[in-house]
Amino acid sequence: MFGRIGRFSVNRPWLIVALWVIAAVGLAILAPPLKSSTDQADFLPSHYESVRVSKIQEQAFPQQESAAAILVYQRSDGNKLSEADKAAVIKATKGFQGEQYKTFKAVVTTPEAVSKDGKMALANIYSTKKDLYDEDTQQSIKDLRADRDKLLKDTSLKVDVTGPAASGLDATESEGDTDAMIMMATLVLIIVLLGAIFRSPLIAFMPVLMILVMFIMAQGLIATASDWFGLEADSGVSAILIVVLFGVGTDYMLFLLFRYREHLRQGQEAKEALVNAVSRVGETIASAAGAVIVAFLALTLSTMGSMRAMGPSLAISVAVTLVAALTLVPAVFSLLGTKAFWPSKAWQQAPRNRLANGTGSLVSRRPGLIATVSACVLAALAVGALGFKAEFDTDSSLPKDLESVQAMAELQKSFSAGESDPSLVYVQSDGGGKLDPAALTGFRQKLAGVEGVGEVSPAGLNPKGDVAQFSVVLKHRPASEKAIELVSGDLRDTAHSSAPDGTKALVGGTTAVLADIEDAVNHDYRLVFPVAGLAIMVILGLLLRSVVAPLYLMLAVGLGFAATLGSTVWLFQDVRGENGLLFMLPIVVYLFVVAIGTDYNILMVARLREEVRKGKSPAEAARLAVAQSAPTIGSAAIILAGTFGVLMLASNTMLQQMGFAVAFGILLTAFIMALLLVPTVTAMLGSKAWWPNHRHDSPAAPGASGPGRTEEPDAAGETVRV
Repeated sequence: MFGRIGRFSVNRPWLIVALWVIAAVGLAILAPPLKSSTDQADFLPSHYESVRVSKIQEQAFPQQESAAAILVYQRSDGNKLSEADKAAVIKATKGFQGEQYKTFKAVVTTPEAVSKDGKMALANIYSTKKDLYDEDTQQSIKDLRADRDKLLKDTSLKVDVTGPAASGLDATESEGDTDAMIMMATLVLIIVLLGAIFRSPLIAFMPVLMILVMFIMAQGLIATASDWFGLEADSGVSAILIVVLFGVGTDYMLFLLFRYREHLRQGQEAKEALVNAVSRVGETIASAAGAVIVAFLALTLSTMGSMRAMGPSLAISVAVTLVAALTLVPAVFSLLGTKAFWPSKAWQQAPRNRLANGTGSLVSRRPGLIATVSACVLAALAVGALGFKAEFDTDSSLPKDLESVQAMAELQKSFSAGESDPSLVYVQSDGGGKLDPAALTGFRQKLAGVEGVGEVSPAGLNPKGDVAQFSVVLKHRPASEKAIELVSGDLRDTAHSSAPDGTKALVGGTTAVLADIEDAVNHDYRLVFPVAGLAIMVILGLLLRSVVAPLYLMLAVGLGFAATLGSTVWLFQDVRGENGLLFMLPIVVYLFVVAIGTDYNILMVARLREEVRKGKSPAEAARLAVAQSAPTIGSAAIILAGTFGVLMLASNTMLQQMGFAVAFGILLTAFIMALLLVPTVTAMLGSKAWWPNHRHDSPAAPGASGPGRTEEPDAAGETVRV
């Protein structure tokens, strides 16, 4: 099948290129735009308690709003606020209100908004927009900061701005052109590395142009599928889509180009060599893409709406890359011929590749030693994964010198740490009758008695009197591990058990949302990972026609996953002293290290199978497979790791964590797992690795035939005795 695809693409290149360009332009023009949403329902399904609280709040207190930003007033000398200072706070707040910023409907303070130590006063800013991170709101924050010197003139006060909208602005400005910088660095890295590998400007730039066409196609198909079939999608997937397409697309092109060059060096004509390259590696690329696609589709089982949205989108992008690798890439290089390698003439003769050949010889001579050392290195790194701590406080990843970060730290010195974002407890009457004030007072006292709770506001009743709201200020930062444990444990337990007769109590707010997200993520780990692993095993089994090989391949993948996570824990938690790692990091490692990194294992095992079919012994097959595949796998891994490693240039520590984890994980997968562990284990197992496909046991001599034996072409187009 892949031979026919290759011949069609190579012999009709202009038709293939025209179809791709027409399809990309058509989708760019006709596809609907991807919609962006920040609704909480995108993250959690409705049965979670924090989401149910949001519904109650909307119905019972529709006019109630949370502060978009907080003004933190202090004396410049750090002393207590005098009565004149407090009066100046009220006057300045009224001044900010009078400026009528575009998205601020109110800037208010009260005499009670002074800290117990008397050193700080607060004012809340309420926005007209639900999305606190849009450009208009951020501009309003900028304008307010520009006016503060004027409004605080001739006073002893200073004011800093913190809260969600201010943090969003500071994060955006601190990153500056990080996205553009990362994209540019990625492009430069790919162009430089491809140029160094093939010594050709055409091969350096051509993949970038083809990936751009793939990106337009993928984005158009995602938007169209989202519109037609009601699939969840989000415009925020575009950034990760680019990384996936560059990583996977470059991998598949390298798989094809290295085999194409290998056939040219054997003396084949350019078109013949290209057709044979597609024939040989087509099944490998298809299997690798299939493994990545099913891994991404497994995310549709996620509890998290953001993950469910990402799964189909990434699966579509990989499917587009697969089709392009089998059609567009051969068509383009059919048009270029051997001129694609200009001005280099290295494609005409095979290099010595001493390192690759030496590694292959070592693997074949000492498989037991190499397998043991490789497994021990991965196992040692994996120990660090036991210390993984999930960090839900995204603000903690921001640089500490930002105004909003410093103001929040100051606020938490004078007020309870949870003052900036209290938890909310609602008591709702079961039958719709009015609530008993005395019972609510007793309920409030029970909440206040929970260890870790700072203060609890009196009950606020809705107009009907059937819903009461309590604002609960915690002694811990709202997004801290201690706050999440408190809300998901003692606070919810006390609220549920102490609810007055005939009522139910629910706990919500930011901390409660994070507690529910933690529960959802843990659920996903228990469900999504095993399903994805089983699906990848099935694909490996179909590719290799084996039961044994997929088992040890998946064990190796699991070990690589743990080693990647453990290495990241040691670097960021133990060496750099971070409180924890991004709570989604295991999912990120799963997406890019396990799913995409499996490509290298598939390429290696497919080459091992090919050499065994030619009649080589297990040791010789391992030597040849490593020697032939090392340049391909090494080049692809360095480029893919480099595209993610660029994220370490960002000032945001969570992006740094993501960049390191994926880059280092890919390098582990390629250089330790695919080039050392997998071929040595396969060599030691011998024919058992291919059980029950016994045609690999003792290949017949060419031209032999006999009773019970028939011939059929394998995926590489070779005749195999079965």
